[in-house]
Amino acid sequence: MFIYYNLINMEDKKIYLTAVIPVYDEEGAVFALSEKLIEVCQKLDNNFEIIFVNDGSNDKTLEILKSIPGIKIINFRKNFGQTAALDAGIKAAKGEYIVTLDGDGQNDPQDIPAMLKKIVDENLDVVSGWRKNRQDKFFKKFFSKCAACMRKFLIDDGIHDSGCTLKIYRRECFENIDLTGEIHRFIPALLKIKGFKIGEIEVAHHERKTGKTKYNWKRGVKGNLDMFSLWFWQKFASRPLHLFGSFGLFLIFVSILSGSWAAYKKIFDNMDLSNTALTDLSMFSFLIGIQFFVFGLLADMLSKIYFSSTKDKTYDIKEIIEN
Repeated sequence: MFIYYNLINMEDKKIYLTAVIPVYDEEGAVFALSEKLIEVCQKLDNNFEIIFVNDGSNDKTLEILKSIPGIKIINFRKNFGQTAALDAGIKAAKGEYIVTLDGDGQNDPQDIPAMLKKIVDENLDVVSGWRKNRQDKFFKKFFSKCAACMRKFLIDDGIHDSGCTLKIYRRECFENIDLTGEIHRFIPALLKIKGFKIGEIEVAHHERKTGKTKYNWKRGVKGNLDMFSLWFWQKFASRPLHLFGSFGLFLIFVSILSGSWAAYKKIFDNMDLSNTALTDLSMFSFLIGIQFFVFGLLADMLSKIYFSSTKDKTYDIKEIIEN
């Protein structure tokens, strides 16, 4: 039996917590998840809202969501991906705190109160769930471990399980952030770059009972590419000239050394330079070095343009449904 609830005059009362749940073909999970989530949120004794983002589902997910009273549904025209769904839900959220969950029922809403307590008591900006006893198949856990090792090497965000969707954020974390690509796995790292304080707490993880996992090798590849993008963003987003310009200057320096050595051998040893690679090395190192340096200047200008302007979203919302 569904637990019906009413929000307390949402327009007049400040909302304490917003739950954002992206869903794609999860008709077997969304109803039970909403029941558990509403039950937990009611016990918080504060105003709350629940936002489901239907990411272009092809099954009866949207139909079931429409039957659940009191929730907000953001319905995408087509499948844009989990990152876009989270971005849309977070931008629509009105709560002081925003909690995100997977829509497959593997995250447990019962962990939310402990996460809220930790973020408040320790004055953190983000608390990430750690699925220490993860209930996934071997290969999924294996590839996640490999990705975690690479993540720690490139963009150490200080947490064990960045891929866990169950996280709670202060609202201000997203005031100047747009989520794109597959970057949702690296939100803590992105926020850490900006100086937000990150915490972690062990959470339950349940075996998937309905539907199929949406994770595949393509998402893994895209995620790793986004990881390299985030590494670049962390190190050189506001100063790309330091990366490309330094490499360009290094190549120019190599060309000067090789050119000087070639000139010395020609003048003092009468060496036939046609039998060596010194002239080619000097010429190509110089030209490529100049190209890298100029590219660094152009990237620096583009970076300044980016930081002074806005950008289009990567998704298109068809409708927002208020039940």
